[in-house]
Amino acid sequence: MKIMNIIKKIALLLVFGILIASCGGGNSKYKINLAYANWAEGIAMTHVAKVVLEEKGYDVNLMNADIAPIFASLSRGNADVFMDVWMPVTHHDYMEQYGESLEVIGVNYDQARIGLVVPSYVPISSIEELNEHKDKFKGEIVGIDAGAGIMKATDAAIPAYELDFNLLTSSGAAMTATLKRAIDNNEWVVVTGWTPHWMFSRFDIKLLDDPKNVYGDAEQIQIVTRKGFSEEQPFVAEFLSNVKFTDEQISSVMATLEDGNNDLQSAKDWVEANRELVNSWLPKEEDSEILAK
Repeated sequence: MKIMNIIKKIALLLVFGILIASCGGGNSKYKINLAYANWAEGIAMTHVAKVVLEEKGYDVNLMNADIAPIFASLSRGNADVFMDVWMPVTHHDYMEQYGESLEVIGVNYDQARIGLVVPSYVPISSIEELNEHKDKFKGEIVGIDAGAGIMKATDAAIPAYELDFNLLTSSGAAMTATLKRAIDNNEWVVVTGWTPHWMFSRFDIKLLDDPKNVYGDAEQIQIVTRKGFSEEQPFVAEFLSNVKFTDEQISSVMATLEDGNNDLQSAKDWVEANRELVNSWLPKEEDSEILAK
């Protein structure tokens, strides 16, 4: 009898444990998949969003990938949000391809630029002057990820300006490391660059003039979600649509992450130091279920 009673108690405990688990934190309503690419501003903004949403009870999963897989994942519903869509030039082709499956819910920065960047001590000001100094640049433009919009724009700029240069594929981190090494040695280098980026506050560099306007004018950085996300997650969608940065603010958060050893902890530190700004992004009346969670 004692053995039977023990077995019954164990069975009841197991059933109780299953019920607790089924009612616990596994509710997909609170799971958000944030995609981001290895662009400094996107890393910074996405980690800040993760910190704020987790403070509100959400389970936030970060998905790091190149641009093409990110857009494909959004269109299939595998990712929920991408906070780093540059329009109307850089990511135009991706929005053309996947736009019907996506929603633009906000603009978080509206003075973004892409182009070719050189150290300020290099005595040229325009892309048109690059060929005259090909040997000093070793005939190379140091790029980033192959699928990035800035790489596609540079592929177009090379024939447009009849540049006798090879475009090298690397990564955002490798590009900035190459730039730093060249500056440390007072060497000539040209890289694919963009603003906002912490390198403009760290190094004395300049964007080359683009008289043919291959790289376009100032762009917006948009927040894009999978179709239907706003209806399913109104609190998150409203919060994200409220996220907006000035030049100083976006530079601040990028510099905080760049100077830190852990992106998530650095984002937490930045959120705490900028609580008034962060609170201004939150919806006025929060979802009651989130508050009760």
